Amino acid sequence: MKFLVRAVFAALGLWIADWLLRGVVINGALTLVIAALLLGVVNAIVRPVVFILTLPITFVTLGLFLLVVNAMMIGLVALLLPGMHVYGLFPGIGAAIITGVASWIGAMAIRDDRT
Repeated sequence: MKFLVRAVFAALGLWIADWLLRGVVINGALTLVIAALLLGVVNAIVRPVVFILTLPITFVTLGLFLLVVNAMMIGLVALLLPGMHVYGLFPGIGAAIITGVASWIGAMAIRDDRT
């Protein structure tokens, strides 16, 4: 259930990125939903490997390189999914920031305080 709620907030972030950024294009609601689900899978499988491989440069840049890593994950989703396009690094970074903020809000919404 939590995965689906996170996917909804990721879809919301991608939709806002599509609306705000010229370099991010998502054609249709079905593509948006599939992109959000695929982004969740990519973040669960590919992102940890890329994070470990880029750890030295992440330390040197004091964590700012994680924006590039997140943009790469959104770019990978765009590469795998016809109907979604990211034109360049800066629109990808913008989409990563917007999607990250939306996902953070979603994580706060489903947070379980029963610890």
